[in-house]
Amino acid sequence: MASNIFSKIVYLVCDESPWFWAITTLLFISISFATHLFLSKKLIKGEKPLPPGPRGLPLVGNLPFLKPNLHRYFSDLSQIYGPIFKLKLGTKLYVVVSSPSLAKMILKDHDTLFANHNPSIAASILSYGGNDMVWKHHGPDWRLMRKVFVREMMSNTSLNACYNLRRREVKEMVREVYTKIGTSIDIGELIFVNLLNMMMNMVWGAGTVLGEERTSKAVEFRKVISEMMFLVSKANVSDIFPILACFDIQRIERKGKELLLWMDCFFDSFIGERLKLDGVQEKGMDFNGTENKDFLQILLELKQQGDGKTSLNMMQVKALLMDIVLGGTDTSATTLEWAMAEMMQHPEVMRKAREELDQVVGTSKMVEESYLSKLPYLNAVVKETLRLHPPIPLLIPHCPSQSCTIGQYTIPKDTNVFLNVWKMHRDPEVWESPLEFLPERFSSDSNGYDYNGNNFSFLPFGSGRRICTGIPLVEKMSTYVLASLLHSFEWQLSENVELDLSEQLRFLLKKTTPLLMIPTPRLFNVELYI
Repeated sequence: MASNIFSKIVYLVCDESPWFWAITTLLFISISFATHLFLSKKLIKGEKPLPPGPRGLPLVGNLPFLKPNLHRYFSDLSQIYGPIFKLKLGTKLYVVVSSPSLAKMILKDHDTLFANHNPSIAASILSYGGNDMVWKHHGPDWRLMRKVFVREMMSNTSLNACYNLRRREVKEMVREVYTKIGTSIDIGELIFVNLLNMMMNMVWGAGTVLGEERTSKAVEFRKVISEMMFLVSKANVSDIFPILACFDIQRIERKGKELLLWMDCFFDSFIGERLKLDGVQEKGMDFNGTENKDFLQILLELKQQGDGKTSLNMMQVKALLMDIVLGGTDTSATTLEWAMAEMMQHPEVMRKAREELDQVVGTSKMVEESYLSKLPYLNAVVKETLRLHPPIPLLIPHCPSQSCTIGQYTIPKDTNVFLNVWKMHRDPEVWESPLEFLPERFSSDSNGYDYNGNNFSFLPFGSGRRICTGIPLVEKMSTYVLASLLHSFEWQLSENVELDLSEQLRFLLKKTTPLLMIPTPRLFNVELYI
């Protein structure tokens, strides 16, 4: 029995390291006593107890019992231990919360206290040492980066100025689909390519950045992003037992540096082109004019200002670029693939969405962003997709800067706190028929189900200080792309292919198998596709 459990531990945290046995045998002996003291610490008199949770094994805690899809596993545990429970993985304490009232305490009542994220080794490497908006600790540097992003990129003025770029890429997507009429298309890949080009146009302002090889280059880019997401989500023995970090037993640190180098070269090529294009050197940059600046130009201007309180260094510039490209591509493409899959599973939903589009847009025109506010049912489809398939079902774990009390339990300082929004979005006490795909539940705004985290039963993008800052852009792009695909084409599954709605958690909640569909034009005017 003991050998089977230990074998499972090895498989979970170090399946590709044949020499794991020798190292852990020696090091576990040396740290076992210290770990035992950590696990057996008594609370200071008068403090609330720790949350309940499953019993673990000495030293490794609950690690051997983890299951691959953590959002489902945590949901099952909440049925036993309640809406807040703890797990111990090695030397680390984790708390999982799965009720709106407790989420409100963390994200609103104690927002400042829980304003930090504690990056794993992989996340730290891939974010240039935790220097991006996601992993940077709450403080002056984080506030500066967030201010720059919200004011310069997410303002209505900036988003409206980029509309023609988004429109051009959507028309290019429709044109590309039209050339593949009658053939099978990977919907997730199609949408990713479109969103990547769209995002790069807004960030770099360089036309169709991927050029004639846009699809092949985008596929390569998506592969790198998927590897990055997988690396961040992978259990790392060096995170669980920091004393082992110097050995990099699973080679996660090495792989992370390889992926970062690929992305770094990618960013450097565009930064170099921009500096060359504007005829400036890295020192003494002087950008003329203030209109029609792309985001990279704004960031480079801030870099050269020289005032430490308002300027960004090159590492921060690249970290922000990483946030923008990753947050605006794979996350949105994953959501839209789920939306198309759910509508194929529920043809009446697709029919209602098309009828709304025909009524608002008509069949003699293409969809424009100006129509989106007049498409309440389609917007409800997107919301219902995010309810059933939140892209990050456990959100980014919050980390309290000091010990506090949540729900009559003590949450010690530096504990990683997961909010299982996947479970909250399926709570039968909040949602009627929670497992059914019913966009109609969002037809009315009476419950305040917006994307801003005001209703703690619906948190696809989080809430509070650490809410996703790219919501305005993601909302525009996602609805625009989905509306265009539905309005321009009829869709059916590829021959002899059954619809698969199974999921896998690799940081993002993705479909297990790609959605392959065959398009047929539904607009009579062929010139709209050219």
